[in-house]
Amino acid sequence: MFVDSHCHLTFPELHDRVQAILADMAAADVRAALTICTTLEEFETAHALAMAHRNLWCSVGVHPDTEGQAEPDQATLVALACRARVVAIGETGLDYYRLNGRSLAEMEWQRERFRVHIRAARETGLPLVVHTRSSAEHTLAILKEEGAGKVRGVFHCFTETREVARAALDLGFHVSFSGILTFRNAEELREVAREVPLDRFLIETDSPYLAPVPHRGKTNSPAWVPQVAAKIAEVKGLTTDSIAEASTRNFEALFGLDLGSELS
Repeated sequence: MFVDSHCHLTFPELHDRVQAILADMAAADVRAALTICTTLEEFETAHALAMAHRNLWCSVGVHPDTEGQAEPDQATLVALACRARVVAIGETGLDYYRLNGRSLAEMEWQRERFRVHIRAARETGLPLVVHTRSSAEHTLAILKEEGAGKVRGVFHCFTETREVARAALDLGFHVSFSGILTFRNAEELREVAREVPLDRFLIETDSPYLAPVPHRGKTNSPAWVPQVAAKIAEVKGLTTDSIAEASTRNFEALFGLDLGSELS
């Protein structure tokens, strides 16, 4: 059994095809998925999907690279996180990839948004889904300041160095790998995957983006998360079944779920 720990079923590329995607998932033995919220405006759609399908769950949060939409406050995040089938806060974090001519000092609004999410995670006890791009130093520093020893979660779609991976693991976080791991030019990332312990990794698609080889260039789907598992198995010299089992067990532990009971 496989689990997609991070996908975006509310996005237009996928939302109108949810029934077909669920069928494809079942055919590929992908038994569950976490659909990730990126704006407050999107939350009700994500939550409705989770309520309608027993193998879907959702998060609540505002992506760091989102501007011009509702800004989250701690009370709002906490209230929405208390709803059934909401199992995480995020995705949240920092993204300095597109500064659009601004200095890092001018990105304080993004850092403050991240702090709000961390505080909500501390209050609710839910794990954080962390996005970091061109910002690992500040991401780790803020996590240490706001939540060291008090929050847990996952660095999703990991593309950073082994040093960043070790720092995330030292903070008690999991590390999640996407279809990027299968790309020809991702050898350094495969080295990171080789070092992440079996009890601290997750697999994801981040669909509709980042389709794994041999589907690269197509609209990604949760049904393709087994390709990520197969690459990790190759890197670690293990079987795909063992990676499926370990990643599912890690998903359950992090998000407080018992899939055997939930899906029976």
